[in-house]
Amino acid sequence: MKVTKIKDSDNKLVITLEEPDDLFSLRRVIDVGDNITADTTRVIKQDNEFSRPDKGERVKIRIILRVEKISFDDSIDRLKVSGIIITSNNENIPRGLHHSITVKISDTVILEKAKWNENYMKILSKSTMKFKYLLVSIDSQEACIASLTGTYLKTTPNIYSGKSGKRYSGDKKNESNNNYFESVRTGMDIYLDEQGIRIIVFGPGETKRKLYNYLKDRSEFYQKADFSIVEGIETSGEDGIFVFLRSQAMKELMSNSKIAMVANILDKVMQQISKGEKRYAMGIKEIIYAQSLNAIEAMVYSDKVFTEIEEENFIKLLNDIEYNNTKVFATDSTTDMGLRVSSLGGVIALLRYPIY
Repeated sequence: MKVTKIKDSDNKLVITLEEPDDLFSLRRVIDVGDNITADTTRVIKQDNEFSRPDKGERVKIRIILRVEKISFDDSIDRLKVSGIIITSNNENIPRGLHHSITVKISDTVILEKAKWNENYMKILSKSTMKFKYLLVSIDSQEACIASLTGTYLKTTPNIYSGKSGKRYSGDKKNESNNNYFESVRTGMDIYLDEQGIRIIVFGPGETKRKLYNYLKDRSEFYQKADFSIVEGIETSGEDGIFVFLRSQAMKELMSNSKIAMVANILDKVMQQISKGEKRYAMGIKEIIYAQSLNAIEAMVYSDKVFTEIEEENFIKLLNDIEYNNTKVFATDSTTDMGLRVSSLGGVIALLRYPIY
C-alpha cells in the first residue's frame, strides 16, 4: 500500500492498493460518513421530448462519495463502497444520487475523514510495503515476468524466443538472443518505476546469466539494481514462477517478505499435523476459540472464510486478534498458498501453546 498525505489538508490521504491485505486495511479504516474520491463509471441516459428513452451511455467519471455502506464484493480482491454522490466532474450527474464504486488492487482513492486517529494510522502503516519483487523465469525458449507485492502475484504472458533448435551462425544466434532479451527487458521495464523493487532471475541453464549481462551492458539502472540470480530452479516460463514460490530458495532469499512468512506458517502447520501436535487452529470455529484464549501467534486467511462467518464479525475478529500483536496475512488465489489456505477452511493459525 502506498499512502500519501495531501498538501494543505490533514484530513485527506491518497491510498494506492497493492495486495489483498491492503483491501482489508482500507475496509477497516473506512467509516460511514467518510468521503471517498474515486474514478468510476455511470450510465447517462438522454431523454428527448419526442423520442424513446435510450439505453444510455456508460461514461467514466470522478466522484466524491459520502459513504453509507462498505463490504467485500464476494471476494477479498474487490471492495464495494456505496453512498451518495457529493460532487462529480460530469455536469449530467447531479449531487444526491446513490452510487456504488468497486475498489480493486492497483486502484487509487482519496479517503477523507473528520479526524484520523492513531489506530487508523497504525492499520495503514502495517500495510505499507517496503520491498516488492520482480521475478523472471527464463531459459533459451521461453520467459515469464511476474510482479510480487506482499502475497499478490501478477504474471505477464510467456515471452518466446522463437528458437527452433537448429544451428545458426554466430551472428544470427547473437541477433536472435538480443531480440529475445530485448523483449524480456521491455516487459521488465514496466515495473522499474516502483521504488524498492528487487529483481530475482532463475531458470535452467545459463540463459539467466546471459540476460543479466545483456541488461547490465545496456542500462545503468540494472548495474545498480538489487539483482539476484537463483540456481536450482529447473523450470522456466509461468510454471517456473510457481516452482520458485514453493522452493526453499524463495524462503531463504525473501525471508522478510510476506509470502515467505505465509509459506513458513503453512509449513509449520503441516508439521504440527504430521506430528499429531495441536499447536494450530483450522477453520473459523477453532480460530474464535483460540482467540478467546489469546493463543494465536500467526494467522493466514483467504476469501473462503466468508462462507463460514459474516463479514462484519470477521472484521471485528481481525481487530481483536491484531490487538494482541498477532501477525495476520491475507492471501488470494494468485498463488498456490492462497489455494492451500482455502482448501483448509479459509483460515489457519499457529498457536502459542497447544489447545484441545
